[in-house]
Amino acid sequence: MPESRSLDTARVAKFKKELSAPAVDLDALRELSWSGVPPNLRPTVWRLLLGYAPPNADRRETVLARKRQEYREWVPQYYDIPNEDRSDDEIHTLRQISVDCPRTVPDVPFFQQTLMQTAIERVLYIWAIRHPASGYVQGINDLLTPFLTVFLSEVFEGDIDTWVVSKLSEDTLLQVEADSYWCLSKLLDGIQDHYTFAQPGIQRLVFRLKELVRRIDEPVSRHMEEHHLEFLQFAFRWFNCLLIREIPFSIVGRLWDTYLSEGDGFAEFLVYLCASFLLTVSLIYALHVALLPGCYHKMMYCFGLLLAVVGTTSANGFPRNGFIPATRPNKEME
Repeated sequence: MPESRSLDTARVAKFKKELSAPAVDLDALRELSWSGVPPNLRPTVWRLLLGYAPPNADRRETVLARKRQEYREWVPQYYDIPNEDRSDDEIHTLRQISVDCPRTVPDVPFFQQTLMQTAIERVLYIWAIRHPASGYVQGINDLLTPFLTVFLSEVFEGDIDTWVVSKLSEDTLLQVEADSYWCLSKLLDGIQDHYTFAQPGIQRLVFRLKELVRRIDEPVSRHMEEHHLEFLQFAFRWFNCLLIREIPFSIVGRLWDTYLSEGDGFAEFLVYLCASFLLTVSLIYALHVALLPGCYHKMMYCFGLLLAVVGTTSANGFPRNGFIPATRPNKEME
């Protein structure tokens, strides 16, 4: 048996041991998940890491059943109603979501299926109505997609390109939507000010990224300033969509294993990750070409190629090379 295979088998065994405990040790699960979660265990692990499913095994199914039923009751209450029963703000929100749905991961045909579009719209609209302080903001639609695909992987086999949502029963699809809704809510609870008015949380992360790059690679920072390339021009989208639009969708799940393992340190990790991407691009692509005014798309093309190469994962979902380190770094990242 190849060494990599035996190592993967050992890792799977560690996951199963943690998950079979009467009460899951979340710190141990985060430590293990940081380097990648086996795809077949990812739905269970993500529910636990986000706090949607309780660590106590005796309570888990009861809690999930109750949460799923709550979502099912909200569908006729909030979504399956005529526009006459909605406020003007609610109509505007639904219209904005319906415009954004076809733009959601457009390069993955699966998301363009009619029932998938309806599921995305339904989850986002109910979330917006239930969270009036922020409401729906463009970009939240992208954050929903990893959850939908991970929870659909429990009912579909094979590649996502072979999945046909119309083959699912209504009850199964609503359960996937419910799990996705609650996990999206848990995720956004931790980054709420990213999506409130003026998105101050994202503005703050862009500033931190700029300061970090200035501190660790002053020549790159100076070159960007000389060519009038503002961090806000590219980094706002990175933070708004958590890089989903910048990397091949096939590796998003692997990246999110690490996101969700970070817990309270997620925002800090994201800043360092974006800095790493930016500085790696500066090393492999001549800055005097990539960062010239008007060459933003060329830079992003190079960025995409970089991620396609270094982000390649093995068949079991673990990285083959250095996209994310094999071991978790020291939490003191300074």
